[in-house]
Amino acid sequence: MSERIRRYRLADCLQEIIDNTSSIELYVAELDEEGLAHDRLRYDAVERCLERICEAAHRLGDAAGTLMPDQPWQDIRSMGNRLRHAYDHIDMSIVWKVVTERLPQPKANAAAALERLEAGGEI
Repeated sequence: MSERIRRYRLADCLQEIIDNTSSIELYVAELDEEGLAHDRLRYDAVERCLERICEAAHRLGDAAGTLMPDQPWQDIRSMGNRLRHAYDHIDMSIVWKVVTERLPQPKANAAAALERLEAGGEI
């Protein structure tokens, strides 16, 4: 296991994915895409949670593919880079699609992987 993964326990990274996805679900529960676009406070909160999810994916490193093999890890990590460095060119429709269509599956997979880790220890 690399030093980077040792520094950030795998279980903590999985929990970050779960917790931040849950926060996003709460923030957008009563909104549509236009509503989120016009609610600057919620939009900023959603973006920040997405950044945390992407950072957790980065910290999982090579273990991500083992723990949750069906995820587009490169796309997730790339989105984090765009959110941090190209924040002024983020397409709202992509953010909306990610939070409403793409996040439920990684959350469920992270919960299952966390359960496996807790049952049998770290990889």
